[in-house]
Amino acid sequence: MIPMKTTLLVLLLAVGAASCSPVRVETSTQVPGTDFSAYKTYNFMDVTARNEAAFAGGAVGIEELKRAVAREMENRGYQRAESPDLWVNIGVVTEEKVQTRETNIQFDGPRYIGQRRYHWESQQVPVGTYKYGTATVDVVDAARNTQIWQGVAASTLSKDPEKLAARIDEGIATMFEKYPVRAQ
Repeated sequence: MIPMKTTLLVLLLAVGAASCSPVRVETSTQVPGTDFSAYKTYNFMDVTARNEAAFAGGAVGIEELKRAVAREMENRGYQRAESPDLWVNIGVVTEEKVQTRETNIQFDGPRYIGQRRYHWESQQVPVGTYKYGTATVDVVDAARNTQIWQGVAASTLSKDPEKLAARIDEGIATMFEKYPVRAQ
């Protein structure tokens, strides 16, 4: 039988590890045969984020994503220009998720259901909520108006603006490790 303190410690470590989980690059795709060295300039598509409200209340948002992407593009030799060779489009989806744990007969005893009958079955019980975000970066050939590269990264989002900014930087840097042009 596992002592209650040990079980609680394992549960806390699991929750801590989940909240500190690294950014995961979901996909990275490119159009075969594209000569990425032919492009010299970039800029961001002028769009309004549908879920900018998800970032409200903090100092971090779409602009932080743009700064991180700009840093990665410039590290690869691209210059920002009004009439660019490449357009960069950023998409963000955030969702509220429920963290659960599975019941255990040792700590969650059987329920009385009448007539001296007790019943127990394993269940998932909610223990908290967290936000999970997915960022998509599309790189588009401006002359042909066709997407030539896409990266998608996902991670849990911190409520602390500094930690969120660090997570965004980490995610975009990890995503751009898959970009066909290496950082200089």
